[in-house]
Amino acid sequence: MLYKLFLSQNTSFNILVYTTLKYVENFFIFLSGEKWGEVYNFISLQHISDILLKFKLLMLQFLGNIEAKIDAKARVFVPAAFRKILQSSDQSALILRKDIFQNCLVLYPLHVWEEELATLRSRLSRWDKNQQQLFRQFVVDAEHLEMDTNGRILIPKRYLQMMNITSDVTFLGVDNTIEIWTKEALEETLISADSFSDQIQNLMNNKEND
Repeated sequence: MLYKLFLSQNTSFNILVYTTLKYVENFFIFLSGEKWGEVYNFISLQHISDILLKFKLLMLQFLGNIEAKIDAKARVFVPAAFRKILQSSDQSALILRKDIFQNCLVLYPLHVWEEELATLRSRLSRWDKNQQQLFRQFVVDAEHLEMDTNGRILIPKRYLQMMNITSDVTFLGVDNTIEIWTKEALEETLISADSFSDQIQNLMNNKEND
């Protein structure tokens, strides 16, 4: 894919490339006002917009294990390292949902959520009541959040009660999402170092043999 050619491990470089692509997109928007630019508007603008979206999603890579405190009004600061990634990708809107498998909350940047939702929707039929119920149950617990100007989010109290969260939480960057755990719940999911290394070794060896 073209957008993957631009992607770098250097966040500043990625932001520079993204900004450059935005200028190119705006240039084609300008051209669309002219008759001779209609072809560009129909083909190139859409193509560049798709590249920008994919590039934006690829820039959303969260890494870190950061402790935080929820205040009396159920507000918590999104860690600065994560805020920087979200802001550089124009992602102030977040979707909060309980994880399907683990006892934690998951924050999805809006574009990541939309991609996941589209993937799930494509695999389920609207005309199958069981599949439609699965989709309904997936979205019923989702909550739209916005970071305020200070970088805080307000977590609905039903989620705090669901996860037995009182004050201290741990933000965990997991690929393109951010998980919110209590320290105790996170520690319960961790396996021993020996078991971890054995499972990684078996997994990687099996991949190489495929």
